[in-house]
Amino acid sequence: MANKKYDKRRALFCKLLGESKTYKGYYKYLVTIGEKDGTIHKQPVYGRDMQSALNRLINKELTYKVEKKLETNTGWVFLAWLAVMVTPAFLADYNSPWFLLYVFGSVVVLASIAVWWYSYVNRGE
Repeated sequence: MANKKYDKRRALFCKLLGESKTYKGYYKYLVTIGEKDGTIHKQPVYGRDMQSALNRLINKELTYKVEKKLETNTGWVFLAWLAVMVTPAFLADYNSPWFLLYVFGSVVVLASIAVWWYSYVNRGE
């Protein structure tokens, strides 16, 4: 393929390589990606079908972008964590046992969402 500049990133070609060895029902694809600057590279990705594989590739790259932003802006992460910890103070009386449930529950919910997202993005590999 010729190096052509694109207005946005594009999946140029997707090839089925075979079934996943660790997860039944998942397949491994090799996606050829054309970048904005015209460079082309290939990336392996897993999914139940080609559409789910491409969706997972997009989600994985979005997650990578967010992680890079969070590395440079750790102050915002700390403020968000602090807001989650302080919010229960407005929802319940601090002398009641519900206060502890809200504090620890909010942390557990955030951790659960993070674990679910990580396992969703990396499923099939």
